Amino acid sequence: MTTLGYPHRQQQLQSLLRKLALPETAPVQWSLLDLALTHPTISAESNYEQLEFVGDAVVRLAASELLFETYPDCPVGEFAAIRSMLVSDRSLARIAQHYGLERYLLVSGSALGDKAGEESRLAEALEALVGALYLSTHTLTLIRSWLDFHFKAFAIEIRTDPARQNYKAALQEWTQAQHKSLPTYRTQEIGLMHGDPNRFAAEVWLQEQFLGRGTGRSIKAAEQAAAQAAFLQLTQPASHSEDN
Repeated sequence: MTTLGYPHRQQQLQSLLRKLALPETAPVQWSLLDLALTHPTISAESNYEQLEFVGDAVVRLAASELLFETYPDCPVGEFAAIRSMLVSDRSLARIAQHYGLERYLLVSGSALGDKAGEESRLAEALEALVGALYLSTHTLTLIRSWLDFHFKAFAIEIRTDPARQNYKAALQEWTQAQHKSLPTYRTQEIGLMHGDPNRFAAEVWLQEQFLGRGTGRSIKAAEQAAAQAAFLQLTQPASHSEDN
């Protein structure tokens, strides 16, 4: 593959590939890799945004393949809930930090001191990196060799603590795909005691249609429970129709 015309940048990117444990002979398109680590503050035209768009889909595919291979008996609803956590900005930023991706990201201006936006910036850069590696071979060969390690560890954490499964994100994804609309939540406090596991009750609705209800010790927990009830009912209709 053709190397970059900037020796210092070439050496930087080669160092990153070594951190990813990719061989020096890996068929990487260096110009794409350079672009993947160029923030929009450097150039409004030549930056990582398009590669991030590609990488977003590739990351989801890699997570889906891993879950399918690792947990063959896992229900589809649980797959979706776990995957939404694996591909969240928080998880992707953790992976980016593991490899010190911020050291390779070209960024300037106000973004340099923007600590609040650091998580999303790192997540975007990681997606763009994945996009560049995918477009170099049009396979997951250069991606799963290092990404699987992190996704496996995160999946174990999530399955050990089911409360971390993000059914709100999974439900939102489903309603957007099926109805081009987002669900809404109606929450109320039904208990006055702090620590009450059913202190809040939440209902989730879609276009004035009731989807599900749940309770929890916090508003967030109640909404998550309602989303779980709705998502499982929507994605597993056969079992519910047999009960009626």
